Amino acid sequence: MLVTIYPDKPNLTEVQKVVQILQNGGVIIYPTDTVYALGCDIFCAAAVEKICRFKKIDSRKAHLSFVCANLSQVSEYAKFDNATFKILKSSLPGPFTFILNGSSRLPKLFKKRQEVGVRIPDNNIVRAILDELGHPLMSASVPKDEDGYYITNADLLAENYHFLVDAVVDGGDSDVVPSTIIDFTGNTPEIIRQGKGLFDI
Repeated sequence: MLVTIYPDKPNLTEVQKVVQILQNGGVIIYPTDTVYALGCDIFCAAAVEKICRFKKIDSRKAHLSFVCANLSQVSEYAKFDNATFKILKSSLPGPFTFILNGSSRLPKLFKKRQEVGVRIPDNNIVRAILDELGHPLMSASVPKDEDGYYITNADLLAENYHFLVDAVVDGGDSDVVPSTIIDFTGNTPEIIRQGKGLFDI
């Protein structure tokens, strides 16, 4: 299913259609402020495992990311000090994934994990979906194609991944550069992947 949502003014009916899919345990492809991503409800273990199997990652070991609506939501699932909070506040929303220590409120599937990646994309479509859903999405970038590039077109994504997802949210062509990943779980921040976001350590 292809669901078109316009970033300038997301249509609530279409947003609710996507949220219902998520609440029913579905997997979606949706736009961010970087590349398109796979997403599902963080409380639906079967959907999380489905994405992990497709990405060939171990849900118990891999860095999994939550896409959150705001910093208040981030603080429910991750722990950070005042200095880190200031960095998050100045950088988000934006093209960054911050790896933080997980809190005790992580869903059951993630309870044994020490860390969690968090994102707050600068994208009105994502914000509308999260506001309607009421909690974060588990998120992973859509894989690169056989030539090593991210697919930027929703129609092509729907054609390539119809077997995996229940809906592709068309929010226009995406960027070709993923988010910058920064690990804040050690003594000093460490850039794990340099992406679209510019971060000065």
